[in-house]
Amino acid sequence: MDDIDRRIACLLQTDNRLSNAEIGAAVGLSVSAANERVCRLNSSGVIRGNHAVLDPERVDLPLCAFVFVDLAPHPDETGFRAAIAARPEVQEVHQVAGPHCYLVKIRVSGTRALQSLLTHQIKSQPHVLRTETVMVLETVKESSQLALPTSATSVPVREDT
Repeated sequence: MDDIDRRIACLLQTDNRLSNAEIGAAVGLSVSAANERVCRLNSSGVIRGNHAVLDPERVDLPLCAFVFVDLAPHPDETGFRAAIAARPEVQEVHQVAGPHCYLVKIRVSGTRALQSLLTHQIKSQPHVLRTETVMVLETVKESSQLALPTSATSVPVREDT
């Protein structure tokens, strides 16, 4: 990935509905060159998907919680990972260093839904020893955007490829 690819990726992270003409104008490329680069970013896996970001409040999923999960020593984690990742309420699953094994981000409609998920889907998994839940009171920042480094001195260069 060169600097132009990074700049295109940054633009698309902000608004993935930009046209190739808008992208090209922003980075100094022709429409066809911008299109080719966007296609390359998609096919190489740099861009993993294009989707809408929904407002959790407006879709009745206002409760955000983070759950630390501790597993028994030497478990077969394959089943746990598959089961937890399959839950639609689970937004993220991270294996972490430190006193816990996993950190799970959950979005649900309320405390009853959270309690049900914890009791029937997470704590009931084989090898789960304990969970610790932290409920979010207010979200100050939430983003899926990555801070990509770009050359501070780069000047848009017009190219046709």
